[in-house]
Amino acid sequence: MLDVTYEATTNLAPGRLAEITEDRGRIRVRLDQTQPLEAVVTNLNGEITRLMSSAHWFQLWRDEIICRDTPGRPLKIEYLLKMRVPLASWVDEGKGLVSVYIDPALTVQGFAASMTSATRDFLAGGQWFQLYAGEIIDNSPEPHKV
Repeated sequence: MLDVTYEATTNLAPGRLAEITEDRGRIRVRLDQTQPLEAVVTNLNGEITRLMSSAHWFQLWRDEIICRDTPGRPLKIEYLLKMRVPLASWVDEGKGLVSVYIDPALTVQGFAASMTSATRDFLAGGQWFQLYAGEIIDNSPEPHKV
């Protein structure tokens, strides 16, 4: 099962405003809560571009699998400081493009909380999967180990 969490923190390495780590079925996004949201989002866009270029993430769009190498529509996630829903984050998905609209009035802590919830709802659509160590991880429940 896929799990993405956003966390506001004060203990990133000096000069880092956002950090994304990846493991089997899991992404952890850590954001510097001591910095302005605009600066954090700018840095986060660089981090998410790096993650998407890793070739581990895929989108199932209708009957097509979209990846970083899809001609004309490589897989991309962008964070935009534009309000779609007051005091929240809104995820809009299209073929190869996920746009995350962020209310500029949010704090970094508020953004992290709203994104964890919005991402959980977004992944419930079942259109994303990760290739991890040769295994495909999607949003299906993990099988019970005996």
